[in-house]
Amino acid sequence: MIPEELKIYLPKFLSSQSESELFSGLKDFPDNIDSRLYTNHLFDTEIVYQGDGIKEMLVINFPDSKIGEAPGIIISNTCDISESNTRPFDSRIMYAPIINLAKYENAISKGSSKSDEQLKSHLESIRKQRITQIFYLPKNGNQLDESIVFLDRINNTSIKTINTKNLTNTRLFSLSCLLYTSDAADD
Repeated sequence: MIPEELKIYLPKFLSSQSESELFSGLKDFPDNIDSRLYTNHLFDTEIVYQGDGIKEMLVINFPDSKIGEAPGIIISNTCDISESNTRPFDSRIMYAPIINLAKYENAISKGSSKSDEQLKSHLESIRKQRITQIFYLPKNGNQLDESIVFLDRINNTSIKTINTKNLTNTRLFSLSCLLYTSDAADD
C-alpha cells in the first residue's frame, strides 16, 4: 500500500502498474541494487551523459598538489556539457573519482582503530547507500569492480578533454534511469 503522503509527489501520468512497480522497487531498495543500475543503450553514442563512468580522468585531491589519473563519474547535467550547447565560454565538466571498494576497504582496515564488526557495518552501509557523501557502484561485468564515489571530491575540466569520438573505448558505464516501464525497456 502506498502511503497517502507520498502519492502527492508522484507524477500524475503514472499508470497504476507503473505506480505499483515504482513502490515495489522503493520498498526493496537498497537490496535491489544490481545490474539494473547500468544501461547498455547509450554505450555507442558520442555524447557524454550525466552518470557516465569515464576511464582516465585527471584527479587532484587538495591540498595535495599531485595530479593523477583515475576513472570518474560525470556529475554535470548532460545538457550543460553538450557540445551543441554553444556559449561564449568553455563548458566545464564536473566529475568525481571512482574508487575500487576492495582498495578502499584495505586502506581503511589498515589505518583504522575500528573493530572488524564496525568496518563490516561501515561497508554494509556503503552498499545500502546509507552514507550520503558516498555513492556505491555495484560490479558491472568486466567493466567495473565494486566501487564507490565520494560525492564531496568533485573535480572539473574542460569538456574538450574528453574525446567523444572515442567514447566506446573510454566509457566504463552509463547509469540507467531505473524508473521506466517494461515497454520502454524493449525500445
